[in-house]
Amino acid sequence: MIKRTIEKSILDDLKKKKVIILLGARQVGKTTMLEDIVEGKAKTLSINCDDLDDRLMIEERSSTELRHLISPYEIVFIDEAQRVKNIGLTIKMIGDLKNVDTRVIVTGSSSLELTDGINEPATGRTIEHKLYPFSLAELAAETTQREEGRLLEQRMIYGLYPEIVTDPSDAKRNLMTLTNNYLYKDLFSFKGIHKPDVLQKLVRALALQLGNEVSYNELANLLGIDKETVENYIGLLEKCFVVFRLESFNRNMRNEIKKGKKIYFYDNGVRNAVISNFAPLELRTDVGALWENLMVSERVKRNSYAGSYAQLYFWRTHDQKEIDLIEEQDGILSTFEIKHNPKAKAKPPKAFVENYPNSTWQVVTPENFWEFVK
Repeated sequence: MIKRTIEKSILDDLKKKKVIILLGARQVGKTTMLEDIVEGKAKTLSINCDDLDDRLMIEERSSTELRHLISPYEIVFIDEAQRVKNIGLTIKMIGDLKNVDTRVIVTGSSSLELTDGINEPATGRTIEHKLYPFSLAELAAETTQREEGRLLEQRMIYGLYPEIVTDPSDAKRNLMTLTNNYLYKDLFSFKGIHKPDVLQKLVRALALQLGNEVSYNELANLLGIDKETVENYIGLLEKCFVVFRLESFNRNMRNEIKKGKKIYFYDNGVRNAVISNFAPLELRTDVGALWENLMVSERVKRNSYAGSYAQLYFWRTHDQKEIDLIEEQDGILSTFEIKHNPKAKAKPPKAFVENYPNSTWQVVTPENFWEFVK
């Protein structure tokens, strides 16, 4: 059992009279972690909402019925809650129950119906956490930084989903199964998806543009759909924890790109499965993009688990000056250039330093990345 960084925060929040919401893609280990949390508890109830009988236990129930259901237990665990009709109202009623000491944990493999259904009715009654595939820091805590450093190429190619990490001998098949059977499961059941084949082509196009600025207009022309559909589908992919986007940073300079976007994958292995390319690094032309995706996604995990509200951006000007990653927190700018080759020379663009003189600068390579991801 590899300990997850977020587990302590969830245990601390369980002491509060709030419903715990745990979001994350399918197969990232939500159920395994929560089983570890509830192990040893005297009375627990697990409800798997992928199962119709379980789902009907809580769907459209009155507060009295919910009280009778949960009050005998110390912890109630509601898994895949996005399947439950009006789940937000159900959570509101649970959160409003008086004189009930039961702690309730709700999980969802997407933020589609789940968060859309929760935000309005259950405001103030929930604490939200997100779980991602393993982080490099979590794995290094289980072994050593030196051991994880030896496995960097494997992580860049096959990613960090728990099943891939614990059973690397069958990584290719497991990743293809994960991508084909689970990645889009919630999306394809969502009413906003009218063209599943176009969605898959869009994911592939995004995978091939990894590390580059993307144009919604160009993607729309490539796929034969309108720009609004591209934007909508990318938003849904974000809600299912397949990809995330970085906006372009702009404040002072006239020639800064104002509306640029980069799209990254939460997991390198999923990205490589989408394009069916698991070739070793020496045979690849996208090594720099893979290293950048790994580092940016690791920074997202780090900030999320630390409870940081830092905002991440990239920066580029019309004359092609650029910075891979900018982190803004409490008005402080930290800038990072992400290079797989430790010998590659990099320095901050002069124009950026002049306009943002109080910013810091760091080059992130395989030789020094631990400070960046821990």
